[in-house]
Amino acid sequence: MSTNTLRVPFSRPALGTEEEAAVLRVMRSGWITTGSETLLFEKEFAQALAPHGTGNIPPVQAFAVNSASSGLMLAYDACGVGPGTKILTTPYTFISTATSALHLGAEVVYADIEADTYNIDPEQIRRKLAADPAIRAVVPVHIAGNVCRMEEICSIARSAGVTVIEDAAHAFPSCVHGVYAGTFADAGVFSFYATKTITTAEGGMVCTRNEEIAKRIQLMRMHGIDRPVWDRYTSPKPSWQYDIAAAGWKCNLPDILSAIGREQLKKAHQFLEQRTAIVQAYNRAFEQYDCFTLPPDSPGNAHHLYILRIRPDKLTIGRDEFAAKLMERGVGVSVHFIPHFHMSYICGRYGITAHDFPNAQRQYERSLTLPLWPGMTEEMVSHVTAAVTALGKEYYAG
Repeated sequence: MSTNTLRVPFSRPALGTEEEAAVLRVMRSGWITTGSETLLFEKEFAQALAPHGTGNIPPVQAFAVNSASSGLMLAYDACGVGPGTKILTTPYTFISTATSALHLGAEVVYADIEADTYNIDPEQIRRKLAADPAIRAVVPVHIAGNVCRMEEICSIARSAGVTVIEDAAHAFPSCVHGVYAGTFADAGVFSFYATKTITTAEGGMVCTRNEEIAKRIQLMRMHGIDRPVWDRYTSPKPSWQYDIAAAGWKCNLPDILSAIGREQLKKAHQFLEQRTAIVQAYNRAFEQYDCFTLPPDSPGNAHHLYILRIRPDKLTIGRDEFAAKLMERGVGVSVHFIPHFHMSYICGRYGITAHDFPNAQRQYERSLTLPLWPGMTEEMVSHVTAAVTALGKEYYAG
């Protein structure tokens, strides 16, 4: 084992003096919850998603929320997901893609992923929609920032009369042919969790071009109150005069976190350039070895995660042991994702197993996520590549 004492964490947020100054500015303003800072963040984020060559496309409306999980629940609700309905999504995603629908009284149907990517298979979507009229929404997930085949998915969904809600938690600022991920469909949800491409520490954004969906999200985001919080404290009308128009939730994002998000947004493309450079360095190092398979790639990839696949037929150790040995060498690693059919709650509820989703199971058994974050030094990148390739050589089966 290497005696190098360097430790490369799996992820680290790229926060600078600009974010510190923004937080202090808000703290000193006397208003720290949802207010003018959040309104500006929403406006600037919506502008960042404006398509290249707008034409007559309606503008994006953006709503800041306290998590992408809350955002998914709001988007599902606004698109009619509830008791007696189902969503169709992939088992290869974080659990909240499913549980956000379960919280609304809906059920979940799963479609397998493509054989060569981590994204949902459009042909599986077509078959599942034809078999189950209770499906109200299709929820593709842009795994690792690699954009799903959205034109095909949206076409299939439109033909079946169902909505499409993009789980774009990994996908900012992915852009394909001038259109940003999260804006292809009826609604899109982004994550600003600490490990994401930009962060607010915790938080997310729900986006839509549909006016009715936007109105519902705005209402339900804050207890179903018919007046935005900021309006209640800036309008001449007394703050206590409001109506509860629906049984909403509390999903708002406070100004302190929005201030961080505004500074992160300015750096989003710079961060993407840094992640892309690291991906290219990894690819150059690993493509020489037939015991590894490089991550899938396509135009507009946000490169949120670097998911390397090992080939069990070429190595004498499996994924878990490979990961453990990397951690011994000071390389932080993770696995994205444990498919839902391995979760006791989902398995018990629906009786699904790995046998039902062979592509997802195959990818899960072989996949390992390496460090990928802005601020990684050349020494860190070299340490990761050296550790991975050394293990590949040591345990090569030929």
